[in-house]
Amino acid sequence: MSSVKRTLSFWEIWNMSFGFLGIQFGFALQGGFMSRIFQTLGADKDAIPLLWIAAPLTGLLVQPIIGYLSDRTWSPRWGRRKPYFLIGAVLSSITLLMVPHSPVLWMAAGFLWILDASINISMEPFRALVADKLPESQRSNGFVIQTLIIGIGTWVASNLPWFVSQLGVSDAAPLGVVPMSVKVAFSIGAAVFFGSIVITVITTSEYPPEDMAAFEAKKKSKSSFVSDILSHITSMPKTMLKLGVIQFFSWFAFFTMWSLANPALTEHVFNTPAPIESQFDMTNTLEAAAFDTANTSFQKSSNLVGSYMGIYGLSSMLFALVLSFYTAKININRKLVHMVSLILGGLGFISMYYISEPSQLTYSFALIGLSWGSILSMPYAMLSSSVDEDNMGVYMGLFNMFIVIPQIVAALGGITLIASFFGNETINAMLVAGCSLIIAGLANFLIVNKSAISYQSE
Repeated sequence: MSSVKRTLSFWEIWNMSFGFLGIQFGFALQGGFMSRIFQTLGADKDAIPLLWIAAPLTGLLVQPIIGYLSDRTWSPRWGRRKPYFLIGAVLSSITLLMVPHSPVLWMAAGFLWILDASINISMEPFRALVADKLPESQRSNGFVIQTLIIGIGTWVASNLPWFVSQLGVSDAAPLGVVPMSVKVAFSIGAAVFFGSIVITVITTSEYPPEDMAAFEAKKKSKSSFVSDILSHITSMPKTMLKLGVIQFFSWFAFFTMWSLANPALTEHVFNTPAPIESQFDMTNTLEAAAFDTANTSFQKSSNLVGSYMGIYGLSSMLFALVLSFYTAKININRKLVHMVSLILGGLGFISMYYISEPSQLTYSFALIGLSWGSILSMPYAMLSSSVDEDNMGVYMGLFNMFIVIPQIVAALGGITLIASFFGNETINAMLVAGCSLIIAGLANFLIVNKSAISYQSE
């Protein structure tokens, strides 16, 4: 890539990041409503984190591979990262259309594997694209603008089932069937995903490799993918490892929210838990009607939980908007911003335990949004200042290990084990998330690399 990168305008950075709108539509629909789909198809709430294990496992496998391949890809017509955007967009859009039509639980869990793998194919190259295209002085601003777009996507997508139900689409459905409001929302998400990626592909060019001969030699080298990956892992910069500690506790917290916020909040805040079929005599007309009533209440409350979760997207969007003004003009202390944001988000999670009415969730998720906005920008800005640009894709992919490993730990029983120390109620999982995020905030004291903390002009 060119050693001298020109400064890009706001709209150029916006266009190159716009595909993240669709990616976040996919992630928000997955994060906000997959647990609801699992419960609708009969999953016990204690089994939900394990059903979610598909998401981190696919990320663990897919992101380093895509990063490695995109570092070794160049087409004069399609560029380096854009082919992967398109492949992921096609697969993700098709899967989003199919997920809510799953007739049985195992099929929904299988679609989650495919969906998460497909989204990851698109997402990983977007992180590397910022470092590819922007000079060092603009990288904080670039990742912040990505976060701004992600916030918009999170807020809109999280509200989709509620919004379409307000237009008259039904929340009611027979036993074991996902409501039409969710099916329509996922269809809209599929269209937005594909369309936004296409806009980025059309409007954004990429720099060719700076030394084409060296690039071609690198492609033809006999070193294997496994040996290259192991080499990069063993030579990982210390700052990257320290950021990994912060990422571990950050993503443990958010995986806890995505997998258990719906059962926790429908029970604790809305008092409308998912009805359990075995507790009703479905051959009895009155009991069957009672089940249908309870199920519709659960589905409507789930709409509202999704809508409130969307507030963290709105909050992160506003936070990113403020940061974008500052990072466009001055160098910020990335470490301090990240520390404070994570601690505030942790307090937001903890506050859910003490909520007495649903409207108070607005404040909880607003605080969580501050941490989300920082998680999506500050670690990547710090990382991009600490690694070799020629291997940016593979390092961004490897950095994903620190995102998926905590989620795997959580899915395999970490959440259940730690939450059990607080008690048996599902809402205790949100206390776990809060404590984890506060630990992540304090772990920022580990970061001492000055160029990672704030860009130092030469």
